[in-house]
Amino acid sequence: MSAHARYNPIDDLMEKASRALADTNYFDAIIQCEKALKKARRANDFEKLSRITLPLLEARRQVRQIATDTAPSVHYILDPNEVGDGFKPGCYMVAPPLIGLDARTIHEMGLRKNRPVLAIAREPLTRDGRWPVVAVSEVSVRIRIAPPEPVDRVETNMRKDEFAGDIPVKWFENTYEALGDQAIKTVDPAEPAAYRVDDLIERINALPYHEKLHQALHAAAREAMTEPLPDLPRRRPQLRPTDSF
Repeated sequence: MSAHARYNPIDDLMEKASRALADTNYFDAIIQCEKALKKARRANDFEKLSRITLPLLEARRQVRQIATDTAPSVHYILDPNEVGDGFKPGCYMVAPPLIGLDARTIHEMGLRKNRPVLAIAREPLTRDGRWPVVAVSEVSVRIRIAPPEPVDRVETNMRKDEFAGDIPVKWFENTYEALGDQAIKTVDPAEPAAYRVDDLIERINALPYHEKLHQALHAAAREAMTEPLPDLPRRRPQLRPTDSF
């Protein structure tokens, strides 16, 4: 067999990811793993896909740890002008008039600039005193949670409250975890494993630093290795808000 025939682009990407991890170049490791993951899924190579999830999880775990250790409180953003080229590492929550896509943009800026950031969005206060919190990619995942501190409802404010306090990092981390846990619950266990892989990849794209989502993807990929590819079309269920905390 020639050297050309032995060459596998997925293996090549994973070798680069492994070297980047060893050198603590976590963002480069993420980029290489993401490329490999897409190629493995296109090739229906679920064995390689399952292996890719592990270094991807490790690289993202390190980025998340740096982001959550950076500051004692969360950056609470109400104006897109508050986030520019010099934006800082850490955790970000955007609020109206900003939306979930703005939080996604902050995450993508972090990847481009090699800055560890986690970002989610809150929506207007509900009448029962909770914040709908959202993360988006190809799908949107929402939960309703109690704010970090009690707030009064203010009908004249687009956010329906005038919260201006600090958001503890621990509260943010718990919220991020709850979003990811809800995302896992929306994946139908009765669906073929290959489609659950697709569902989980979409949810990981919304919440890339959620550990249990990666573990669920690893498990689904291992199942897909033993199943025939599905003939039926993939269903795309609507994700609905749920209560938490």
